[in-house]
Amino acid sequence: MVSRASVLGEDRMKNRSLTKDYLIRAEHRLAAVDLLFSRGAFADVVREAQEAVELMLKALLRTGRIEIPRIHDVGDILLENRQRFSKDVQPHLERFAEISRQMRRDRELAFYGSEDLTPSEFYKKADAERALGDARFIWEKLRPFAT
Repeated sequence: MVSRASVLGEDRMKNRSLTKDYLIRAEHRLAAVDLLFSRGAFADVVREAQEAVELMLKALLRTGRIEIPRIHDVGDILLENRQRFSKDVQPHLERFAEISRQMRRDRELAFYGSEDLTPSEFYKKADAERALGDARFIWEKLRPFAT
């Protein structure tokens, strides 16, 4: 079942290196997140970890030949199309979707804040540790697709 994204036929999957590119760029972001964490920039860790997760999960969609939607949270699409992914990844899709949903909620707030919330004051070390841990979890499961 594909309700939010369409399945791409072989003829539409022309750029096969794009999946690997998404994963390599996500890995670079994770390295940047480590630096941000070491500097105590916890709001930026949350935001950049979300960007890395989004790239990784969109790379996963490509492995299932699913068209990449222009949204930040693709968790529901992963779950709706679980049969299109490798058996190694399928057991983790629920957690991937949960992480994607949580990080999407923090995406803009961690970057821009609001009139009643300053990101650097609001986001704490525990928030950054959660975001970084979640991003690393997904990276460990999807790393084989980067090679």
